[in-house]
Amino acid sequence: MLQVQDEFGGSSPTSITEYYGGASGIPTSGEIALDDFYGTSSFSASGGTITTSGGYTYHTFTSGGTFVFNGTKAVEYLVVAGGGGGGAGHAGGGGAGGYQAGSATLTTANYTITVGAGGKGGTYGSTNVQNQVNSRNPKKGSNSSGFGLTSTGGGAAGGNNNPYRRNGESGGSGGGGCSPQFHSTSNGGSGISGQGNNGAGCVQGSQWAGAGGGGAGAAGNTRRANNLGGHGGDGLQWLNGTFYAGGGGGGAGNGANQHGNGGNGGGGRGNSTQFGTGQNGTANTGGGGGGSRQANGGAGGSGIVIVRYAT
Repeated sequence: MLQVQDEFGGSSPTSITEYYGGASGIPTSGEIALDDFYGTSSFSASGGTITTSGGYTYHTFTSGGTFVFNGTKAVEYLVVAGGGGGGAGHAGGGGAGGYQAGSATLTTANYTITVGAGGKGGTYGSTNVQNQVNSRNPKKGSNSSGFGLTSTGGGAAGGNNNPYRRNGESGGSGGGGCSPQFHSTSNGGSGISGQGNNGAGCVQGSQWAGAGGGGAGAAGNTRRANNLGGHGGDGLQWLNGTFYAGGGGGGAGNGANQHGNGGNGGGGRGNSTQFGTGQNGTANTGGGGGGSRQANGGAGGSGIVIVRYAT
């Protein structure tokens, strides 16, 4: 009877009469035998892109939608927000979108799913007029939500081309700070406990590289010696074997291949040449965008919501 209760719900202790007409083939009155339940189920679910693997059914939402659930069943889920944008101008990498995972026994309901967009990367320009500066700043990622969880968008990075915001922003994971070549020390943004980690900052000096954004599994890294950008913090691996929510890499200082790498989990790398752009975070991972030296920063990767249950 416990197996019947797991599949069809019911009170404790269980009464067999609770299951009259519970599915096709089960009597609506009179005697019910256990073998009446064989090959039947009162459970159904729809919404998102549906796949099966390793004995599980997955519903993957890469944009907002509704998870339509009929019955009672144990599920596991992942909610990742959009990553923050990388900065422009000796800039840091964007912070990863907030990462939250959980499990529950769901009952019949329609569950609203929201998937956050990645934040735009910073725009490089030669003037520092206030109204232009604000429009050039990289943007924070947007929140994702589902199953009672709200994951916060990743923090945008700081950049020297954005002199009114050299520090990384806070978010699910924090954005990385810019090279403080023209400033005092820059700070990384703060991550939210249970969702991500802090971005890194940089101390004042002669180096031109930016710091890495935070990831779900590790904080971002400060710039390295010889104009090498800081690496983004790594993300976390979910139950499907995929990593999500890696931080964006810091922008390179001068030459080729001095960029910071994006964190494992979709983080974009920093610029690979002096005038190269920061790499975008990977779509539907929540990865932060990479920073740049003298070009645009990378956009953050969009978020994702996944729910799975035993097939």
